Amino acid sequence: MLERKSLRVPIVLGVLMIVVIVTLIVGWVLITVLQAQEQQSALYWTLLTVGSILFSFVLLGVVMYLVLSIKAINLNRRQSNFIDSVTHEFKSPIASLKLYLQTLGMREVSAQEREQFYNYMLADVERLDGLISHLLDAGHVDNPKKERPKEWLDLSSLIRDCVKTVCGRYQIAESIVTLHLVKAEIYLSPVDADIIFRNLIDNAIKYAGEPPQIAVNMRIEGEFVVTEISDNGPGIPQKQKRKIFGRFHRLGDELQRKKPGTGLGLYLVRTLTKQLGGTVKLLETDSRKSGTVFELRLPLTKKDTQS
Repeated sequence: MLERKSLRVPIVLGVLMIVVIVTLIVGWVLITVLQAQEQQSALYWTLLTVGSILFSFVLLGVVMYLVLSIKAINLNRRQSNFIDSVTHEFKSPIASLKLYLQTLGMREVSAQEREQFYNYMLADVERLDGLISHLLDAGHVDNPKKERPKEWLDLSSLIRDCVKTVCGRYQIAESIVTLHLVKAEIYLSPVDADIIFRNLIDNAIKYAGEPPQIAVNMRIEGEFVVTEISDNGPGIPQKQKRKIFGRFHRLGDELQRKKPGTGLGLYLVRTLTKQLGGTVKLLETDSRKSGTVFELRLPLTKKDTQS
């Protein structure tokens, strides 16, 4: 939605630059005529001054066009990565499902193998379902007018549910996630809250080191509930830290990545958090240590408590 709105800017800028250039041409002709007649009157100096200002405007317009072009190129590159990612995310589980179904149809398998096949296929279906949900979530956050119903949520319980869901997806033990939570009730959409915390926890587990170590620490600071989610992974390169919340942005070449994803997770987190009046940022970590720490701040209301 943001990209669609920004299309108006280059169009308006282009029209204004055309008008200014035509005006400069007319003014240049008039100045040339006045010079030929050796009439450097007040009109001459006025035209010269206005022409200089308009010429500066043209230079500014060229710079703005250059900036917009660079942004468009970067967006096209991220969209290309997104298409590669989604294609891979769809193709892999579909190919896996096809293989298991063909195997079941071509030969007899033992009860144990059949159960394993069913578990693998269920995991593939859940992966597809998660991908589709991600795409639908991205469409929702770009249209904030369609608000989802809100209710009072126990944030600590919601975080535990997200940890259970994400660990189940990656088939790892929940014990890798260390929880330090406080009791806090917050009034917001359960779907939005789930998107925010599930994506942050998913990101931490997905990029954690070996063995994975994740920590979720929650505290109350004034009118905000602050949640820090950290991992022991390789961290994020310095040059990429300002780009990670952008739409479709992922590190490296999409075709060479082994980690699943679409590049929409942190974009969803940032957009929804901003709509809720909160903030999310990447904290600086000790240069001697690896890992990533995200800090999420959500505003509290009168009913929110701590224990």
